[in-house]
Amino acid sequence: MTKVDPGFSTQSRSASGAHAVVIGAGLGGLASAMRLGARGYRVTVIDRLDVPGGRGSCLHRNGHRFDLGPTIVTVPQVFKELWAACGRDFYKDVDLKALDPFYEIRWPDGSHFTARQDTEAMRAEVARLSPDDLPGYDKFLDDSEKRYWFGFEDLGRRSMHKLWDLIQVLPTFAVLRADRSVYAHAAKRVKDERLRMALSFHPLFIGGDPFNVTSMYILVSHLEKQFGVHYAVGGVAAMAEAMAKVIEGQGGLMRMRTEVDEILVKDGKARGVKLTSGEIVTADVVISNADSGFTYDTLLRNHVRKRWTKRRLKRSRWSMGLYVWYFGTKGTADMWPDVGHHTILNGPRYRGLVRDIFIKGRLADDMSLYVHRPSVTDPTVAPEGDDTFYVLSPVPHLGHANPVDWESEREAYREKMIKVLDSQLIPGFSDRISASETFTPHEFRDRYLSPYGTGFSIEPRILQSAWFRPHNVSEEVEGLYLTGAGTHPGAGLPGVISSAEVLSKLVPDPEITTVDALQAAE
Repeated sequence: MTKVDPGFSTQSRSASGAHAVVIGAGLGGLASAMRLGARGYRVTVIDRLDVPGGRGSCLHRNGHRFDLGPTIVTVPQVFKELWAACGRDFYKDVDLKALDPFYEIRWPDGSHFTARQDTEAMRAEVARLSPDDLPGYDKFLDDSEKRYWFGFEDLGRRSMHKLWDLIQVLPTFAVLRADRSVYAHAAKRVKDERLRMALSFHPLFIGGDPFNVTSMYILVSHLEKQFGVHYAVGGVAAMAEAMAKVIEGQGGLMRMRTEVDEILVKDGKARGVKLTSGEIVTADVVISNADSGFTYDTLLRNHVRKRWTKRRLKRSRWSMGLYVWYFGTKGTADMWPDVGHHTILNGPRYRGLVRDIFIKGRLADDMSLYVHRPSVTDPTVAPEGDDTFYVLSPVPHLGHANPVDWESEREAYREKMIKVLDSQLIPGFSDRISASETFTPHEFRDRYLSPYGTGFSIEPRILQSAWFRPHNVSEEVEGLYLTGAGTHPGAGLPGVISSAEVLSKLVPDPEITTVDALQAAE
């Protein structure tokens, strides 16, 4: 018998109506299930993990709670709209805390940049580092807002599965210089290399190389300025649990510790899934929140594909891998008062390090780190007086010619990380470690079934975005839909939640789907 997490119901409250099966309880899958449930579908969510959230789940070690993936919430309005579509109030289910400052960026020469929502505070930071760059920074903010309205509010919230959708927007792409990279656009506006980094690093949070990803992604600077940066008390895992409860409240079924082996196709239409146990779960529509590459290459392995073939997926450029060290420290809550919730530690190289990671596939000796210290905002993440940390380093994925042997490098890389953290941010911390866990691309491959152990699926380059990205409605199989980081509009919490909004507009009404299913049965 399949084991189901006791925190979630094992029976659907409704045994009638059109049935939607959602593969994967990541945030994109949960959001899709919520929207379809609100439209009247009977929904079953299937996930191989024991808790919902996918990469947004958490681990507990010695009294510490570690967010495994996303750590910040931007554009909370997409969550508010999602909850509203289900007749609920997001802010009654989730406690969001606005962060000020958002994060601090530190460079090896001792200089730093503090990012805040207030425009004048940001201009003061720019002036402190490079006063001559103020006019260029103001232009950059204007550029960012224009790309937000076009890239996020327009393209990001509607389907791009038809070639005509792409053709219509090509003139705007040209005007906004979508062919230019994020870094190239920042370099056009400011001269100081530190500011160029501060205005261009954001694609790394969605798996993109700032020197090659389209400049449309400078819209993130406007997102931060307009909506702020937030932290969900209890972590993103608490948000995922709240989403699962909404699904259950709609009569949906959460089947955890249950793995899908294959999407079943009959007469060119998705008819359900086969589980690894051999059980068949029939459905009127199938939604895959599994990685798009895994969906096509593995779950549809017995179906002939025309576009997303094994060869095409192998030729695609994939996001980088991640090395993440989760650790707790004892008695340090009052130590390191200058270390806030989010810190970015830059190594001595920017362009060269990014090139090693994305192009050469080489594990460099130097590193740049993202340090998450949620215990300064949320005391529930650690025992009283203690700290919880999450330190992330971008590394090559496993698909390069000579992939990193993480079985031998795992501990050696952690030791290098200790030296960087001890010398640049939290001196003496290693003597106080009370809990420790590391994730390498191997864990991303094995835990999340991510191709090549990538952190964010297919890289969001211009020819791998919008129409060029795996579509929300599959062109390979009728009745199959995709959601999450590997489809349109892309990775990041706003992206995966928006993918569910786009998908919901494409899935037919449950009454129509049921009629089609009856006709097929006849």
